[in-house]
Amino acid sequence: MLWSLIKILSFVAMVMLVSFGAGQLMEAQGGVTIEYAGFELSFGALQAALLFLGLLITLWLLLKLFGLAIALLRFINGDETALSRYFDHNREHRGFEALSDGLMALASGDGRDAMAKAKKADRLLNRSDLTNLIVAQAAVANGDRQTAEATYKKLLKEPKTRFVGTYGLLQQHLQDGDTEVALKLAKHAFALKPQHGETQDVLLKLQAGQEDWHGVRATLTAKLKHGTLPKDVHKRRDAVFALSQARDLRAEGKLEEAQSYAVEANRLAPGLVPAALLAAEGYREQNNGKQASRILRAAWQLAPHPELAAGFAALAPDEAPTARLKRFAQFAKGTEPHAETKMLMAELHVALADFDGARQALGEHAKTDPTMRALTILAAIERGDGADDQSVRQLLTQAISAQRNPQWICENCGHVHHDWEPVCLNCEAIDSIAWKHPPMSEAVSPDMLPLIVGHMAQEAANLPPLLEPEGLIQPGEDAAKTVTDDMPLKK
Repeated sequence: MLWSLIKILSFVAMVMLVSFGAGQLMEAQGGVTIEYAGFELSFGALQAALLFLGLLITLWLLLKLFGLAIALLRFINGDETALSRYFDHNREHRGFEALSDGLMALASGDGRDAMAKAKKADRLLNRSDLTNLIVAQAAVANGDRQTAEATYKKLLKEPKTRFVGTYGLLQQHLQDGDTEVALKLAKHAFALKPQHGETQDVLLKLQAGQEDWHGVRATLTAKLKHGTLPKDVHKRRDAVFALSQARDLRAEGKLEEAQSYAVEANRLAPGLVPAALLAAEGYREQNNGKQASRILRAAWQLAPHPELAAGFAALAPDEAPTARLKRFAQFAKGTEPHAETKMLMAELHVALADFDGARQALGEHAKTDPTMRALTILAAIERGDGADDQSVRQLLTQAISAQRNPQWICENCGHVHHDWEPVCLNCEAIDSIAWKHPPMSEAVSPDMLPLIVGHMAQEAANLPPLLEPEGLIQPGEDAAKTVTDDMPLKK
């Protein structure tokens, strides 16, 4: 408010000053006389002041007109002037407005309008790095693959848009299913911008699809380096692909090199069952049963699994059932509460025809978690204890319709696999195969530990090794006949 008062007072003072000056000029005597070529002009004091002011204004206008003429000539000549800057600014404004409209059209899914606006912006701005990208995206949205590909190729010419062009072409080839070219583009895009997370994922998936395990591990290391992959996840997946390398090398007959990768995979992820099995198998072939046993027991302590028990049994395939029971008791020590340990020990006791021991080992598991395998073991125990056929058949009927045994299942799509795989065979998800119970509708033939019930008529010492496929009760078979007809009763 004070500033407004000062401005008002200043205006009033200026008006008063001008009025005072005009009054003084009007009262002043004399004036100005101009004589030229016989002409004489006389002006009073006030007239002379106004004439002088008019001359100054006229001179200012003439100078401005002269400057405008000079600027016009320079503008016509192509030089930068205020006039050219005005037109350039206006052109740029209209160009960015068209670019903005193109982005809005692209966001709304109107590919045709987005392309038209982008082309207009290109004419006005002459910024192909901005407009070509919108043209390409609009062409993709509009289904014009040819224009999109041609525009992406234009982006490859400029260093600052080269990655965008490469990534756009990569997406096109992925949509076309051309994985060979897509892999080359993904490697090129990764070389241009190794920290780009989506490029890393695409490259990783393509390399895994091509079973380029060495390349996959290098990409995983890059993801860890650039912070797009947690350290624990990297360690687990590095183990998965080290195991994949070991499997391929083993198939090629390069056993020593395969063993080194298998041991590395087991070191990185001791709980990875296939890694422990492969490393143990390599040590067994080297007659290093102690090291093989140590690896399998360490994996069992982390997560008991029937394939680990199979691998441990294979270390001494010809041992007597009594010796096997004693060896497995040490193997499973510390994991007695686990369901897998209970069923394993119950089966070993069944193999010895020690049905009281089998019942004690199984405990209440068949009631608390009535899976197919648990109920089948209980049926074998009941048959061995002399239960009537009707009771045994009732248990086996329950077993056939009970929860299926765990399988290798993709946690991403739910696809059931017969064996563990590093990449899901259905959805191509990486390291998604887990050992879990399948849905009833998707269960396949279960990989149960055999009860050897089809061979129990033999003497206990002559029983086949635990974990051989003979005697396995498969869904759809006459399980009751298998148990009741061939199993000896408890004496």
